[in-house]
Amino acid sequence: MTEQKATNIVWHQGNVTREDREKINGHKACTVWLTGLSGSGKSTIAVDLEKRLWERGIRAYILDGDNVRHGLNKNLGFSPADRTENIRRIGEVAKLFTEAGVVALTAFISPYRADRDQVRAIMAAGDFVEVHVDCPVEVCEQRDVKGLYKKARAGEIKEFTGISAPYEAPDQARAHDQHGGAERRGEREADHGVPRAAGRHSASLTAR
Repeated sequence: MTEQKATNIVWHQGNVTREDREKINGHKACTVWLTGLSGSGKSTIAVDLEKRLWERGIRAYILDGDNVRHGLNKNLGFSPADRTENIRRIGEVAKLFTEAGVVALTAFISPYRADRDQVRAIMAAGDFVEVHVDCPVEVCEQRDVKGLYKKARAGEIKEFTGISAPYEAPDQARAHDQHGGAERRGEREADHGVPRAAGRHSASLTAR
């Protein structure tokens, strides 16, 4: 738990509630948390899912691991402590999006189970939908779209998840979907995963 350093602060409550926002939007809000190794397809699924949700009138927004490191988290590296702070910050942002009535789609390696559980803990019951994009490291390394695995194997990148740093898979998976490409998985999430979440039912999906 991060230490509260600021003192003499009081939460200021507005007059527009989350329920008001969800009523105008016409759907419930939640955070769909995509976690998995680099190259597993998290961002591809998120992009496809966002488009499919918008086509159905569901307001969604992607928070992508690389993108947030260009701004909000540009001062963080990849040490265990920095990884934890990275997820803490984005978890708070995802919570704000959810409370604003939006479906937040996050695509982060988020390798530590405790960090993901901490994000789950700050959200209302059912708001956090953990999706494990379960792609074997061998397949991710074969894809190596960004050339990161090659650099990691050569020792050019330290603390690389799956090679020189650990990945802790979710232990709360309740559903398993092991077929189809990233776009097909995005379609299934739009058909089943997000509607369940929007109905306030917590669920996890394992996909390959």
